[in-house]
Amino acid sequence: MNTLYSLSIFFYSILIKLAAPFNIKASQINKGRQQVFDGIKAKIKHDRPIIWVHCASLGEFEQGRPIIEAIRKQHPGYQIFLTFFSPSGYEIRKNFDLADYIFYLPADTKRNAQKLIELVRPEIVFFVKYEFWFHYISELKKKNISLYIVSSIFRENQLFFKNSLMGRWYRQMLFSFEHFFVQDEQSVELLGRLGLKNVTKAGDTRFDRVAEIARKGKNISIVEKFKGDSQLVVAGSTWKPDEELLAQYIHSHPETKFIIAPHETKKGNIERLISLLESPKICYSESTEESVIDKQVLIIDTIGLLSSIYKYADLAYIGGGFGVGIHNTLEAAIFGMPLIFGPNYLKFHEATSMVELGIAFPVSDFSSFQSILNQLLNDTEKKDLISGKCITFTRQNIGATQIVLDKVFNKH
Repeated sequence: MNTLYSLSIFFYSILIKLAAPFNIKASQINKGRQQVFDGIKAKIKHDRPIIWVHCASLGEFEQGRPIIEAIRKQHPGYQIFLTFFSPSGYEIRKNFDLADYIFYLPADTKRNAQKLIELVRPEIVFFVKYEFWFHYISELKKKNISLYIVSSIFRENQLFFKNSLMGRWYRQMLFSFEHFFVQDEQSVELLGRLGLKNVTKAGDTRFDRVAEIARKGKNISIVEKFKGDSQLVVAGSTWKPDEELLAQYIHSHPETKFIIAPHETKKGNIERLISLLESPKICYSESTEESVIDKQVLIIDTIGLLSSIYKYADLAYIGGGFGVGIHNTLEAAIFGMPLIFGPNYLKFHEATSMVELGIAFPVSDFSSFQSILNQLLNDTEKKDLISGKCITFTRQNIGATQIVLDKVFNKH
């Protein structure tokens, strides 16, 4: 199985190189990986111990970030070596100022794993959520370097828990981890069935991240003027199917104001959204406190504002649920409001938990969307009850980061 795995990594790397001239992401990965070892040799210093934090992409970075921030505050003697698998993480966070070194993760070959670990010589390693790279994990184990996984979720249908040849091989990786910090009780139980007791239900570190964002949230005067005394729905990280759903409701309910923050803010996509909306609308980049007052829709065509905008909402719609999956629900939930999203949410633990608690509502079409939205906007008592439950839910889940650090640094 080791040989089969290594061959799959080899052929995947070849495909990345072949696709590079035609695909931006493949080109970024290929170029980034080529520069890793020379970059490390040029920059790495061993005057202080190093902690390695690895995140697949931007979403996992949001879970790893609270760990990095807490280490900086509580254990400033360590350097942070941060790696990404995906360009969507690296390209956006390559200048993150709390990490000393930021690189792509080289392909998971035995040679690359040996070389990277020899160059970096980390004392502690954190893999975030779902990262299971055989050769890196094996080399860390051989060198007795403590490896932790944080904010992870395990499900019965994962390879680890299957009795196939691949499943049994894959399962062996789990025994190389020093400790598992998981999000839920099911993960504790599943790992326990394999005889793994080095498990702590810590929760999701993203709750700590969004709580910090909310605490530092800025006031946005244009949004305050836009909302006025009207009820406001904030639709975050939307895609075309979400926007088509929203547009139907907007056109028939002029009394309700909407802020739409599309996931993609390129000019062509903003122009498409503008043409879709018949109601009075304006883009944030062109707005003033006076010009927004008589508009029904404010389109956010810049990045970095959404997390602060949610605090003005009476209700939030989270985009992505009619595609591959919903985007960040916690940024809105932290402000205590009902959430609505499309049907593809089941892979997101926090979303399923909120649905079970009755504070989030999945919709499958315009009819169900309109029904739920009308109900929530018109029934103030019900909305207030949901808001209270939402605040309780988020507050109960804050603290995962400190659980992780207390256990890790009590050992080191």
